[in-house]
Amino acid sequence: MSRSARPRTASVQVWQGYLTNRGKRLRDGRFLVHGVKPITRALACDWPLETLLYRLGGPELSGWAREVLDTSRVPRVGLVPELMAELGDGVPELVAVAVARPGELDDFAPGVPGGVPPVVLVADRPDSPDVLGALIRTAEAFGAAGVVITGPGADHHDPRTVRASTGSLFAVPVFRAGGAPQVLAFAERQRRRGIPTRLVLPGAHGTPVDTHEFDQATVVIVGDERGPWPTAAPLAIPGAADTLGAAATATITLYEIARQQQ
Repeated sequence: MSRSARPRTASVQVWQGYLTNRGKRLRDGRFLVHGVKPITRALACDWPLETLLYRLGGPELSGWAREVLDTSRVPRVGLVPELMAELGDGVPELVAVAVARPGELDDFAPGVPGGVPPVVLVADRPDSPDVLGALIRTAEAFGAAGVVITGPGADHHDPRTVRASTGSLFAVPVFRAGGAPQVLAFAERQRRRGIPTRLVLPGAHGTPVDTHEFDQATVVIVGDERGPWPTAAPLAIPGAADTLGAAATATITLYEIARQQQ
């Protein structure tokens, strides 16, 4: 199905709201996807896409955009450049309207595939969509079973987060939690399932990360270390207190876990 829209319709106003309004994204369960890699990954992961918006007029669409439009079964709407400009930086040639997949941390129960204990990355109150996107990308790169976002930090459906994840958002389960109690309850449920699970908090103090034994399922918590994580074992990462950000801290920790579990 394909149709074109030249005037600024009510639908365009709704889509524009998904660009900047977190409340509208949450209410409608919809969000925007920009960029070649994120849209390609969304399609490859069979993520539910409601609409493909494409640019009418102006420069010819790229081969990639043309192929997406020709091969996907997602309904499409053509918009003149002035309207496409309202839906992203510059004048994007293609924007996807995605459907948020519901998921509850209380129902998340990762197993032990191939005998390798699962790793979950917790982003504690992330303050930036770019940082959150990088954390999700890092989680996928090192085979994490999922990502949990605690507190009122950045939104994983913010278009900036989606783009910064380079599409990893569509490949890794992502959950939101009110705070530490839900994460602690998740770890306890895992233990009751017979999967010993340890919480670790990378930072400037504690056991050096490369001397810690990651021989069981691990929940890695990065972000605001002032959070109430009473059972988390502190890990010392040089520079974490002053120069390293959450993404770098997560990368170092997840790399060490992956190295030990090879």
